[in-house]
Amino acid sequence: MADISWNNVDSLESFKKLQSLKGKVSVKKALDGKDGASRVAKYSVPMACGLTYNFAAKQVDDQILNVFKELVAEDQLLEKFEALYNGEVINLGEKRMVLHQLTRGQLGKDVVADGVNKREFYVEQQTKIAAFAQDVHSGKLVNEKGEKYTSVCQIGIGGSDLGPRAMYLALENWAKANNTFKMEAHFISNVDPDDAASVLASMDLGKTIFILVSKSGTTLETLTNQSFVIDALKNAGLDPSKHMIAVTSETSPLAKSPDYLAAFFMDDYIGGRYSSTSAVGGAILSLAFGPEVFARFLDGAAAADKTATEKDLMKNPALLDALIGVYERNVQGYPTTAILPYSQALSRFPAHLQQLDMESNGKSVNRFGKKMDYVTGPVIFGEPGTNGQHSFYQLLHQGTNVIPLQFIAYAENQTGKDVVIQGSTSQKKLCANVAAQIVAFACGKDDENPNKFFAGERPSSLIYGKSVTPETLGALLAHYENKVMFQGFVWNVNSFDQEGVQLGKTLAKAVLSDNMSETLAAYAKLLIK
Repeated sequence: MADISWNNVDSLESFKKLQSLKGKVSVKKALDGKDGASRVAKYSVPMACGLTYNFAAKQVDDQILNVFKELVAEDQLLEKFEALYNGEVINLGEKRMVLHQLTRGQLGKDVVADGVNKREFYVEQQTKIAAFAQDVHSGKLVNEKGEKYTSVCQIGIGGSDLGPRAMYLALENWAKANNTFKMEAHFISNVDPDDAASVLASMDLGKTIFILVSKSGTTLETLTNQSFVIDALKNAGLDPSKHMIAVTSETSPLAKSPDYLAAFFMDDYIGGRYSSTSAVGGAILSLAFGPEVFARFLDGAAAADKTATEKDLMKNPALLDALIGVYERNVQGYPTTAILPYSQALSRFPAHLQQLDMESNGKSVNRFGKKMDYVTGPVIFGEPGTNGQHSFYQLLHQGTNVIPLQFIAYAENQTGKDVVIQGSTSQKKLCANVAAQIVAFACGKDDENPNKFFAGERPSSLIYGKSVTPETLGALLAHYENKVMFQGFVWNVNSFDQEGVQLGKTLAKAVLSDNMSETLAAYAKLLIK
């Protein structure tokens, strides 16, 4: 770390040069002219696992790309990533290493922490999960009545829910179409009792394995929901210890408890929002689809991690995506980014990216606790297409704010089922909508009627591939993880702590312990009967 300088982005000469290029590129002119088609072909970057990142509809050109390259060198972005995956203490707020890349592969030297080789530790957990899943699937491990388990339910919140839930939904139809679907998965996250009650009513409790996910073993919402589940199991005449496993740390009270069929471990070096490739995602995905599918998912993530080490910017899509985002946020002044997957498989992917991005880079002090004079992470939101087109696209097209867009699309669906209506298939209609929206946002439409006038100049990118598979899903996930990481480096923030979630928790505990201020008590009185 001695050779790396951590500087606020507004102190960099390359960033000052970038600021001078504000508004230089009109994407409307670039795509609406005779060179539009060649620009689409030119501004494409290969990603891992057959995906492609196309940024032809972004407000950048070769001059801006060259300044990006200067910024990469001046800010030592690749060196910072190398320090991260080689085990430097990058999370200064919690004085921890950041090791989620090691859950799916190894990019550099061995990383030893707590006297353990961490890559070997994560592989060991994956192996144990695989063996457990195989015992469940084969019927070697059965419930107290000697019956096979047929469903699995994850109890967690935040990163213990959003990522694994998004990944499960993304692969559910693929697994069914490819005969790897093993067990239906459910999720309980909200401490609202209606959530747990609804989920429990939809399953056969006697044939369900519940996965309690809590690193510390003390997460209030998760333990509350666990108690709800235990009561339901007991009321059904079932033994809870025959229906529960834990994903936790080795030092938590859950680690060696007889109340669980098994325990699989994570550690403090992997944040919740980065934990889908750890045991947090591994247990439920291996049980739902088989450990081989989870392994393929990890392979895709590892392949994307490798591209994030590329020194050539045009071969490093995560770094390029990150820098375009910084340019849009800090130079163009756009406060929001929309994630628009044209795939029902990715229905919950934007919700996961909300946490990944906003919890990581929603910071107003730098990694050393000093106030910054520039903006950081954008607001992230999204919805699958074409649903979003009939919802919030009106504002995206004609609203007063310009909102950068990130489309995600695939040439094929997962099930292979389709229908021809009015001369084309549903999948072709879906893809046609993606192409149409990109051009509509960029180029707009002139009209004498102001109500039908579209200004255009709405920038977008496109990530596309053949279909959503375990490999392409892993690659997509890691692409965004690495994008967020690089942006955090540029903004000089700690992308790996989340103090912003703690204050509300502390005050909620004060309410429950009846040790609160008069103002807090007044609000509590409105709600708690």
